Amino acid sequence: MFKPNSIILYVNDIVKSTEFYANILESSPVEQYSEFSVFILSDYFILGLQTKSGIDPKPQPQFGGFELCMSDITNQDVDSIYLNWCELGVKIIMKPTMLEFGYTFVAVDLDGHRLRICATDTTNID
Repeated sequence: MFKPNSIILYVNDIVKSTEFYANILESSPVEQYSEFSVFILSDYFILGLQTKSGIDPKPQPQFGGFELCMSDITNQDVDSIYLNWCELGVKIIMKPTMLEFGYTFVAVDLDGHRLRICATDTTNID
């Protein structure tokens, strides 16, 4: 059975991206190499950052979008994380707002990967 246990983001500058994620995750990478960094997101899931130029086979120039999402939190957590990320200078592309699926905001990392923070509430969805 296929059970994914990691996500790898391709980045332009491993040093800057590692620093960015260390700041927003409030933790240091557990492994760090010249072209790759690893962060533990949960007991069974990791985030890897890989320099684009070091990928084999080479990545497509453009591919479908996705979001790295944190959704098991409260509305107050959304506001707190939003304020913290604003202080860190994280680029916000959608300020906290109530949508059909919950209270959420969206930011992007240095390479444009979307980061969604959401207090999910699907009780109003049919």
